[in-house]
Amino acid sequence: MRTKKDEIDVIWLKRDLRLQDNEAIFNALQTNNKVLFLYVFENSLIKDPHYSERHWNFIKQSIVDLNKELASFNTKILCVQTEVVTAFNQLLNNYKIHNVFSHQETGLLITFNRDKEFKRYTRNNEINWVENTNNGVLRGLLNREDWFDKWEDYMMASPIKNNLHKDKFLSISEIENLERFFKVVSLETPLDSPFQKGGSTLAWRYAKTFFENRHEKYMYHISKPALARESCSRLSPYIAWGNVSIRQIFQEAHKYKNEKNKRHLGAFVSRLRWQAHFIQKFEMEYTMENASVNKGFHKLKKSISEEYQKAWKEGKTGFPLIDASMRCLAETGYVNFRMRAMLVSFFTHILWQPWQDASQHLSHLFLDFEPGIHFPQLQMNAGETGINALRIYNPVKNSLEHDEEATFIKKWCPELANLPLPFVHEPYLMTPLDEQFCNFKLGEDYPKPIVTLKKARKKASDTLWNMRNDKEVARESLRILKKHTLSNRNRMFKTE
Repeated sequence: MRTKKDEIDVIWLKRDLRLQDNEAIFNALQTNNKVLFLYVFENSLIKDPHYSERHWNFIKQSIVDLNKELASFNTKILCVQTEVVTAFNQLLNNYKIHNVFSHQETGLLITFNRDKEFKRYTRNNEINWVENTNNGVLRGLLNREDWFDKWEDYMMASPIKNNLHKDKFLSISEIENLERFFKVVSLETPLDSPFQKGGSTLAWRYAKTFFENRHEKYMYHISKPALARESCSRLSPYIAWGNVSIRQIFQEAHKYKNEKNKRHLGAFVSRLRWQAHFIQKFEMEYTMENASVNKGFHKLKKSISEEYQKAWKEGKTGFPLIDASMRCLAETGYVNFRMRAMLVSFFTHILWQPWQDASQHLSHLFLDFEPGIHFPQLQMNAGETGINALRIYNPVKNSLEHDEEATFIKKWCPELANLPLPFVHEPYLMTPLDEQFCNFKLGEDYPKPIVTLKKARKKASDTLWNMRNDKEVARESLRILKKHTLSNRNRMFKTE
């Protein structure tokens, strides 16, 4: 005689690794069934070149942090390595699943297709899959009419408070019994990692120090590669992986905002709006993962140079601020926004390489990799939207303006540290006599510039500005503006 299976619901955690202001958890708490927390380390994503070990370690640290909280309720997260459908097939061998709760993920095409497959799977297995919106990003929009008002209403609403109690969840012993049927993931991570550690506990520690004092020079230091590391919030990986919600941070900023710091925290809040705007854009036009959103730029052809791309990836281009930024990003997973934009601009404009060839390398390095930010920003900084201002960053000008004493360059390009300051910014200006005096050999101790800056900037500028007059580019620009432009744009990006 067949034994009747126990009935459960499942909270499928993805980029929402927190307990509070988490609608999936809230919805699960309203049912009469016991609940299992599940995180699937998907083989297809582990193999995907957009992801790297630093991402999985951050996720593991976030789960460890969650498990410390969940231990009070005699439960933990079941962490398995497989594909999502395979995981649920195994769960169905042990339990009857009524509901699955998760958020709508604005992710890569691979996760979008996975979700479509999972939708068919739940329908075929009579499972109710409830997806909630994430950080106010709405699925299925045709245009942005009233979008900002809806987003702001969402941000101003009270964060969801989840009152957990241990009788609601599968116990630790029940989960350990389940683990026998899976490839369970070890949550150990390197202790000496140079990256920010994951978890809501650390997220709120960063938030506290930022709102209490670090924000005081936010506007002054936001573009400076060394000083931004202290004066910016450093919350981006915690937001990207869902250790905190945008709404929680939005409301926390408003708690601290007063006349004295209004400008700095107002600028910070405007960037939270900006973040949501770009993720919503990607949600509405996901094809920009692989192709320029402005179809007129599909005809733009660039010659691939493996030599240029290798030098850029290794931080050996001969342009110190570029090289320092790339080395810093590789080592720590973080550089500030201006340096990110400059790295993309240099790759696509100065080296004249297609933005698609930079995509996976950068996402691999960004600890805060967020697809909804990544792809729209790549295209904007590559100048291939047709609607944004064309910015061809001059790495020398930015070096002189934002790293005046070359503090950042000297740290990440130590081979330049003992040169006179002007040569740290522009080592290629050294004469043979200068090199002899400094005991330094350009081309051996540090690379010569791989391109001529002035010539490369002119080529990129002339080509891209001329393309703005192309009929298809112009037609696509109008389409993009109609679909994505906010009627209340000024209010959206105000600094208050």
